[in-house]
Amino acid sequence: MKDLTVRQDASIRDAITAIGANVLGIVFVVDADDRLVGTATDGDIRRGLLQGKTLDDRIDGVMLADCVALPVTTPPEDVIASFSKKIRVIPLVDEHRRVKDYATPYKHHRIPVASPNLDGRELEYVIEAVRSGWISSRGRYIREFEHGFAEYVGAPHAIAVSNGTVALHLALVAHGIGPGDEVIVPDLTFAATINVVLHAGATPVIVDVDRHTWNIDPERVAAAITPRTKAIMPVHLYGQPADMDALEALADKHGLMIIEDAAEALGSEWRGRKVGGLGHSAGFSFFANKTITTGEGGMLTVQDDAVAARARQLRDHGMNTEKRYWHDFVGFNYRMTNLQGAIGVAQLERVEGLVGQKITLAGWYRERLSGLDALELPVELPDTVNSNWAFSIVFKDYGAAGSRNEVMAQLARSGVETRPLFYPLHVMPPYRTYPAGPLTVSQELSDRGLTLPSSVNTTLDEVDYVCECLHQLFKSAELPKLSG
Repeated sequence: MKDLTVRQDASIRDAITAIGANVLGIVFVVDADDRLVGTATDGDIRRGLLQGKTLDDRIDGVMLADCVALPVTTPPEDVIASFSKKIRVIPLVDEHRRVKDYATPYKHHRIPVASPNLDGRELEYVIEAVRSGWISSRGRYIREFEHGFAEYVGAPHAIAVSNGTVALHLALVAHGIGPGDEVIVPDLTFAATINVVLHAGATPVIVDVDRHTWNIDPERVAAAITPRTKAIMPVHLYGQPADMDALEALADKHGLMIIEDAAEALGSEWRGRKVGGLGHSAGFSFFANKTITTGEGGMLTVQDDAVAARARQLRDHGMNTEKRYWHDFVGFNYRMTNLQGAIGVAQLERVEGLVGQKITLAGWYRERLSGLDALELPVELPDTVNSNWAFSIVFKDYGAAGSRNEVMAQLARSGVETRPLFYPLHVMPPYRTYPAGPLTVSQELSDRGLTLPSSVNTTLDEVDYVCECLHQLFKSAELPKLSG
């Protein structure tokens, strides 16, 4: 939006430059508080110049002050109805009249499920990294990111890697888990959880999730333990902490490791301790839809000094740390770049605020959806903090796969992006041979669940609009009741 915006005291010359740099043929003119005061097209500028204005005059002298602007939450059908032969670009503004988006006949505002917030010092640090020449896998920002992340999570070691999937794979290999070993994983999770077990050469064992928390069911875990079991991999699904007390008791009893999949749970807590510092190791993701992001990227947290040292060496091709280009074992190139580290440092500076915004967002949804008996909202557990990476709901009265999908389609037509919950692992071709016991809960949740817009950028007005859409949909006679 910065490329489409000029200040009202900017010159006509500057406005022409801005218009020439975008494909819309327009700029949005704002005041010192970034509030929209008008628009200017190349036609407006030509008319002004013909009337005697010069290129050094202010743009607000030729702009269209009574331009059409709409609230960012305007339903798509109302946006479309506002276009005419003369009006082809409409700025979309918040309650303070600050421009947040724009609409054209080919693009109207959607409320996204996720989007990154890069309003801190990200660009400043990236530019500094570029100017320093340290743009690859060495540089101060990687060290600062690792140190700050370890401190935030409460783990002795944090190791920056290229993505969240390799963080989990590195954890398994560094702990010596491989062929002949079994790792217990939940059925309702993203495929990376089970893929890393297979990549390590171990055997995944899929168990069902708890109906109350949607996380791995400790009773199912207990039933699935065999002499070959080496680790349990709980997933803190969508930010909800898994039952770590029960899992730690099982791990202690059977001599197992706990590798936390904390990709979605930055900032979540179990009884006063942050996830990622609870098990033997944990993997985090910094993909663009996560609470903090480095574009791609991840972090491995480790409790044991020797395991951390091995993980660092494995991350860098298995190269000996004392003898350059001497490889002690087969390793990987799982390194993060200093450019990503620069973004990570800037994101980590604001982590409390970003996590807090996620929690606030969940509170808005809870308040506005609590009266809908047809919906099941994420459970709020005592002595825990759910960081609510993704606010997901499950349909009770509506929501067999067909009608859940119809709700998603109707929300999409209203400009609201949603996503279904993950498919259960056991239904997908690569993983059908690994289930242990019945998996009915995962299937039910997957069939009936969806994720609402959960970006840290989601506004209260947008939440109001999403919730109003849901209230209206559940009043509609068009949605079939759940049968059978």
